[in-house]
Amino acid sequence: MKDLPHSSSDLEQIYRERFSGLQAYRSRVWRMLGSKFFSRWIHADAVVLDLGCGYCEFINNISAAKKYGMDLNPDASGNAARDVTIFQQNTSSEWPLPEGALDVVFTSNFLEHLPDKAHLESTLRRAFLGLKHGGLFIAMGPNIKYVPGAYWDFIDHHIALTELSMAEVLRKCGFVIERITPRFLPYTMSGKTTYPLWMLQLYLALPFVWPLVGKQFLLVVRRP
Repeated sequence: MKDLPHSSSDLEQIYRERFSGLQAYRSRVWRMLGSKFFSRWIHADAVVLDLGCGYCEFINNISAAKKYGMDLNPDASGNAARDVTIFQQNTSSEWPLPEGALDVVFTSNFLEHLPDKAHLESTLRRAFLGLKHGGLFIAMGPNIKYVPGAYWDFIDHHIALTELSMAEVLRKCGFVIERITPRFLPYTMSGKTTYPLWMLQLYLALPFVWPLVGKQFLLVVRRP
């Protein structure tokens, strides 16, 4: 398996520049996404790992009994809430958790940053082993079918994925598909335009609108 294309210091620089001035807004967005949407799968007594947790906007704001984040970026630790344990490491390497320790593994806009499909599959197999039987893996990310050119505007995008290619590799790793949504959220929050949170709440309540503007897939799969 080849080396990772970006070092920890590379990632630190890339994301500080990309998300400068947006962290407070992103945190509010993820608080709403967690409470209004993802809480249907993540219960207050769950043990949750945020894979590729970045600045910890998701894992800081979700309600769970025990919370972990994993990311190569050293800034993850500095942004984690006190109840979040951070593992700073390559996600395709062995995880510092016993098999079956997790109820939910969540990941958002991360898998496309892995250097190749071998690292992707290794990461998914680690997630499979980390989950309890019946545990959920929840993944969202840009769908190359709907952002073909803009996908490559980010230097750290390496793997082009769709909801179908994701479903295929997840099945290969042993997961059972529970839900596939080809179009969920709009493409990115890394632009400088921000929108009122009431618009997001309304959007989440109107799934018939998602196919019009959604450019990210959402998959929910289970370890049998």
